[in-house]
Amino acid sequence: MKVSVDLQRCKGYAACMIIAPSIFDVSEETNKVILLNANPGEEARSMVEEAIRGCPVKAISRVADDEK
Repeated sequence: MKVSVDLQRCKGYAACMIIAPSIFDVSEETNKVILLNANPGEEARSMVEEAIRGCPVKAISRVADDEK
């Protein structure tokens, strides 16, 4: 699974960082999401999906599943 963050919508609420700290962080300089692991793989799918649901500004989206 590949993950995308719309930085125009991201307001640095950090819900994603709290839900999935191994995948998301928030830049102190820009107050925007940083992807620590842009391709988190199958084992992180539930965390990413929860982060998508938990983002108050809907800035996170799943882009595509990996090719097998």
